[in-house]
Amino acid sequence: MLNKQLLTPESILVVGASNNTTKPGGKILKNLIEHEFRGQLYAYNPYDTNIQGIKTFNTMVELPEIDLAILAIPAKSCPDVVEYLALKKNVKAFIVISGGFSEVGKEGEILEKRMAEVVNKTGGCLIGPNCIGVLTPEYAGVFTTPIPKLESNGCDFVSGSGATAVFIIESAIPKGLHFSRVISVGNSAQIGVEEVLEYWNIHSEEEPASRVKLLYIESISNPDKFLFHARSLVKKGFSLAAIKAGSSSAGGRAALSHTGAMTNSDSAVEALFRKAGIVRCYGREELTTIAGIFMTKKLEGKNIAIITHAGGPAVMLTDALEAGGLNIPRLTDSREKDELRKKLSPGSSVENPIDFLATGTAEQLYDIIDACENDFKEIDGMAVIYGSPGLFSVKDVYKVLDQKMKSCKKPIYPILPSVLNVKKDLAYFLSHGNINFPDEVLLGRALTRVYRTPAPSDEGIRLEGVDVAQIRRIIESCQSGHLPPGKIHALLKAASIPIVKEIITVTCNEALEAAYEIGFPLVMKVVGPIHKTDVGGVSLNIRSDESVRLEFNRMMNIPETTSVLIAEQAEGMELFIGAKYEHKFGHIIVCGMGGIFVEVLKDITSGLSPLTHDEALSMIRNLKAYPMIKGFRGKPGVNRHKFADIIVRLSSMLRFATEIKELDINPLLGIGDKIVAVDARITIEK
Repeated sequence: MLNKQLLTPESILVVGASNNTTKPGGKILKNLIEHEFRGQLYAYNPYDTNIQGIKTFNTMVELPEIDLAILAIPAKSCPDVVEYLALKKNVKAFIVISGGFSEVGKEGEILEKRMAEVVNKTGGCLIGPNCIGVLTPEYAGVFTTPIPKLESNGCDFVSGSGATAVFIIESAIPKGLHFSRVISVGNSAQIGVEEVLEYWNIHSEEEPASRVKLLYIESISNPDKFLFHARSLVKKGFSLAAIKAGSSSAGGRAALSHTGAMTNSDSAVEALFRKAGIVRCYGREELTTIAGIFMTKKLEGKNIAIITHAGGPAVMLTDALEAGGLNIPRLTDSREKDELRKKLSPGSSVENPIDFLATGTAEQLYDIIDACENDFKEIDGMAVIYGSPGLFSVKDVYKVLDQKMKSCKKPIYPILPSVLNVKKDLAYFLSHGNINFPDEVLLGRALTRVYRTPAPSDEGIRLEGVDVAQIRRIIESCQSGHLPPGKIHALLKAASIPIVKEIITVTCNEALEAAYEIGFPLVMKVVGPIHKTDVGGVSLNIRSDESVRLEFNRMMNIPETTSVLIAEQAEGMELFIGAKYEHKFGHIIVCGMGGIFVEVLKDITSGLSPLTHDEALSMIRNLKAYPMIKGFRGKPGVNRHKFADIIVRLSSMLRFATEIKELDINPLLGIGDKIVAVDARITIEK
């Protein structure tokens, strides 16, 4: 756990300090001095007596007790130094900058474990090794630059990569983004991203100023812990955005099911983030843009007014916002529009976007923002585009923008693209604590990503309609491998998932009897081959005895076929639900359009079992095919609440059947309130 000696130390020792500021030990000391650490600062180096004017020790015996030690020495020396300082000098916080530990092999891993064991034994805190250090408003304990503005109401940021942390800071500073604390965890020998989240959550009431939390993650070793603390923070009103790198996988190439081919560790991360209410990002510019959105007032609604003096950026922003589900509504109050038009230059547009031309003034911008804030009730937020060709100062415009951003209840997103032409004016604007979004399309996409991120899910599991005892009896009666149709039907029935009537037959006479029992038209499928369609093992619209005989005999000659399944022929839109067990995460549930569309379009969304009804609905709404599911152009849709109920019951079933490693229900056929499973495939491992 992070401690006060790390976050607010009264004394710091740099081990490996140097007068050479091109070396990490020298640069750390220089940063600490220049950023005015107010406590006692010491240097340790056996070979130098005066390092950068700081009291320097040549032997550790002479050292006083110290809160925090920052190590920038060879890896092989670190465990002995940590042990001495922890046991003899009562040091309770360590930052190990040095590399050469678990990232390079077994020997380094042993050194790393030695340090962690000592620190754990003495109740201390260890950051790193192989990291850039820690930044707080109290001290700049890093060997890198730039050092961002550090203040208590800035962003908290934890990163699994030191270099990436630097690049994210470089992306943030030009936007006007400030930080509270930056923690680079490196190899996470003791403290990883999960432990930082835990600290933020436990101490959330003590440190309420920093409401924005940013994460760059390369591994999640404990998904349950991660989810618990992240979800708790979001529910308390904190805003979280994260990048998870290294989630792609080629392992799906050899998968036997549709779900196995499409679901990888990235799906697990997506599901985990959705359940926690974390806005997922895919790059540092997106992360810092979303952080900027978090630092502005919250958008309460989906209707944006675009205020611009340049047509092109407004068009691009409109496209980006509407593609993500936000609205650029027409302004409907004609009287208020007429009043505003009188205050603008001839030729200005008071539709939406509101274009007040290249000659637009600060006074006109004031009037437009005032109208959007007070008169146009349909508007929930404003995006203001104002750049400059470099002919004159725009400081008066930026003053108005600064004033209105602070006084308006509705959020205002400034898009000030002229970062060179009016550099001084922009610096003035940022110096007043404002955020700038220099790229309108990046802002538009980031706003829609925030808008589309669901609220964190509730805890608990829905068991209505799920017979847990029966599910366990069925699973315990099965062997590892692909389940036969009878077992699949029994499992789906135990979870109250509706299925078409089916009968397995092994002779032609049995097939005919089954056909009459079920009724024409019907479907015939091979039992045995995994991908039935690929081997010609599915026949639809069978309407006569003769067709049953012909198809039965043909199918029994298909390699690996053991029997033929006779089923009622259902109608409706093809849907899909799948699941895959992911180590440490549990079951990842995916849904989308069914049939061949699963493989061709790959339009799926994922969730982490167990799911709530709201989570399942959010998954359905985030499909590109959602308009088809709702129904369009007179064609009937599918009751999405019934679809969500099936997804939820399936996720609850899987919570009590962890032996199920892959599951496909493809297709589910749905029309209106009727949704039935037509085909399913389940693989278990014991």
